[in-house]
Amino acid sequence: MIYFLGGGNMAAAIVSGLCAINRSDEIFVANRGQEKREALAARFGIQTGETLPLITQNDVLVLAVKPQDMRAACADIRDNGALVVSVAAGLSVDTLSGYLGGTQRIIRVMPNTPAQIGQGISGLFAADGVSDSDKIFVQEMMNSCGTTIWLDDEVKMHAITAVSGSGSAYVFYLLNALQEAAKMQGFDTKTARQLSLETFAGAVALAAQSGEDFVVLQDKVTSKGGTTFAALETFAQHHLAQYLAQGVQAAATRSIELSQQFESK
Repeated sequence: MIYFLGGGNMAAAIVSGLCAINRSDEIFVANRGQEKREALAARFGIQTGETLPLITQNDVLVLAVKPQDMRAACADIRDNGALVVSVAAGLSVDTLSGYLGGTQRIIRVMPNTPAQIGQGISGLFAADGVSDSDKIFVQEMMNSCGTTIWLDDEVKMHAITAVSGSGSAYVFYLLNALQEAAKMQGFDTKTARQLSLETFAGAVALAAQSGEDFVVLQDKVTSKGGTTFAALETFAQHHLAQYLAQGVQAAATRSIELSQQFESK
């Protein structure tokens, strides 16, 4: 069985992916809120309950509660050797192991919100106590709602959090900025939204299909002295790329700070 502790958006995204590969009969979600439990059961046809039943070493336990609530949520759990998968940001293997009585059969996952539509990307890191078969299972589980990248150093979880975990918010920020710019050019909100969405979607699809370097694709759109050149020059003058990099670094730094806070408790 695959047991979920917590039934929030990310848990629902993973459950959706698992159901898409016909594993709904193996899923149990424990969540304190009755309304959430009933909604998940109705949507996916899965088992739910207020608390977890007895877990064995043949099961998988997915920890999907907020990091700040994890210690309390794990207080009464006996994993009994089960594979533990955590999607909580900032909680290291050592911290999770401490919450769970010392187990080292832990895999950390940093997904992102496009997993909700099967287009997420997740960074994975396995503790030393994890077998190859455990890794294969978790990779297949996360591939059901997107793609995966294995990390060879747990420290890199901070970077994956900053780049892809938080990255969809950066895209939404830029989408909103382009939409607002379109409105300033006289378009109504509906048209501005459509122009922004379709421009991003088309550019991403072209980049993915062509396989060319992003800078090469940019140059193909840019004629020296032309309209695109004028816009890119303005971006360069205002150091847009550098500020984006600084933002990613700020996210990584904050991830480290939060991890240290949890370790000190």
